[in-house]
Amino acid sequence: MTQPFDEFALLLIITTVLGAIAVRLRQPILIAYIAVGILLGPAGFSLVSAHDQIDLLAQIGITVLLFVVGLKLDLRHIRHIGPVALATGLGQLSFTIVFGFFIVLALGKGWLEALYVAVALTFSSTIIIVKLLSDKRELDSLHGRIAVGFLIVQDLAVVIAMMVMSGLGGMGEEGVSGMTLALSLLARLGGAALLLFILMRYVLPRIVDTLARSQELLMIFAIAWGTALAAAGEFAGFSKEAGAFIAGFSLASTAYREAISARLTSIRDFLLLFFFIDLGAKLDFSTLGDEISSSIVLSLFVLIGNPLIVMAIMGYMGYRKRTGFLAGLTVAQISEFSIIFVAMGISLGHVGPSTLGLTTLVGLITIALSSYMILYSHYLYAWLAPWLGLFERRHPFRELAVEHTHRDGVRPDVAIFGLGRYGSRLAHSLRQQGIHVLGVDFDPEVVRAQQHLGLDARFGDGEAPDYIETLPLAGVPWVVSTLPDRASNHALLNALAEHHYSGQIAIVARDEADADAASLHSLGRVEIILPFNQAADFAALDLAARIAASELNTDKETS
Repeated sequence: MTQPFDEFALLLIITTVLGAIAVRLRQPILIAYIAVGILLGPAGFSLVSAHDQIDLLAQIGITVLLFVVGLKLDLRHIRHIGPVALATGLGQLSFTIVFGFFIVLALGKGWLEALYVAVALTFSSTIIIVKLLSDKRELDSLHGRIAVGFLIVQDLAVVIAMMVMSGLGGMGEEGVSGMTLALSLLARLGGAALLLFILMRYVLPRIVDTLARSQELLMIFAIAWGTALAAAGEFAGFSKEAGAFIAGFSLASTAYREAISARLTSIRDFLLLFFFIDLGAKLDFSTLGDEISSSIVLSLFVLIGNPLIVMAIMGYMGYRKRTGFLAGLTVAQISEFSIIFVAMGISLGHVGPSTLGLTTLVGLITIALSSYMILYSHYLYAWLAPWLGLFERRHPFRELAVEHTHRDGVRPDVAIFGLGRYGSRLAHSLRQQGIHVLGVDFDPEVVRAQQHLGLDARFGDGEAPDYIETLPLAGVPWVVSTLPDRASNHALLNALAEHHYSGQIAIVARDEADADAASLHSLGRVEIILPFNQAADFAALDLAARIAASELNTDKETS
């Protein structure tokens, strides 16, 4: 009989192997965690029997996760959520809940189960989306910022949903009226709000200031505070999840929230491993077979319906179809919060294990497919663009307002596509040497900022042939691309080829692999700029000169 320690060692080794495979396949690692639970649990080889220990770590992992979410909930960020992010977030939530509810009812589920599943379908994974957009260097793009904005709206919604549903813990019990439940919920919410205000105003700041003299002690206090309020939340008739969130939120206004968050992130990731492993081990495959058809229907609803509603709202608000499409893809999945939300419903007695199995299947399908959809979003857009005109106004005024400003009628000497840190620095350095630069970027805020600095900057999609035709590129000797990925550069080169551009082209490549792919393009010879290599070479020459000068001074002093 194996000991729990031996089982944990085996568990971590197999998780590492499957996690490496998931990373290789460019999949979120939580899919590997669930696979480990299935593989080693009762449905697989039954190699792990320390279920009580794993379940305890899983509960602590959820507590730390909700604590960190509350800790990062900066009220200043909430106040600065843009109207498009707020409208898109609320619109997507309303659409998914209403239509999802009726779809689940049509699939033969009860109303309470339908409500839980419909709410679970609305949440997208902030962790996965931010990671994918960051890897593609699109986190600061227009669609990236809008996506992050409505993810904040979703984070608020999931916490409100957890508090409301956990507060209605007596739902379905005999002799308990709806009015009694509502009054009880309001009383408990009011009491919790009053207690939270007193703690945040008078107690916690002094405690945290004292404990912050030791970073280790501060972290221990954070975990203790989170677990204590999680237990108190359950005692008060809410849930551990709601209590943990309130604990994090109560420390969000302190000056130490970033330090606490940074130290807890790794602990959160490690402990969540056990939640997903525990989830995979508890999946009942005898009932999952009945949920396959339902999971496919709901997955298609999430993969197609959520992006469509985002595109419709953003198109109505004056954004181009490309912006709406790229932002919409980020909600084509459900998140780890969806699974946690339904698991909470099981602990409250509202739904059964089959609901969790259905939600998990939808999560696995949508997370796996949407990850590839986001990674290859530009290829998908190029393929679907002819059919997406329905989601764009005839005059997309929010982006046209930037596109049609700052025209001076002078032919540029060089056109730079992409005005990020490297592109904007290159553009202004060339301007200082008397070279007329035309800058193009797909982010209206970047364009406005560069226009204020005096650069001839224009808003537009450099990958679209129709837009390339509107630029004064005839006779321009150089085009420079600082676009962040290979797909974008290929699309730009294709657009230039269709426009019969005959000047020189330079591409700023991140590495040799991108450089080789770009240089083989059929347009002809392409100049490659490798900024990291050039910076290292320049630094080496400068450092060598300093070393030589230092040695020469030393020789003179010695002589």
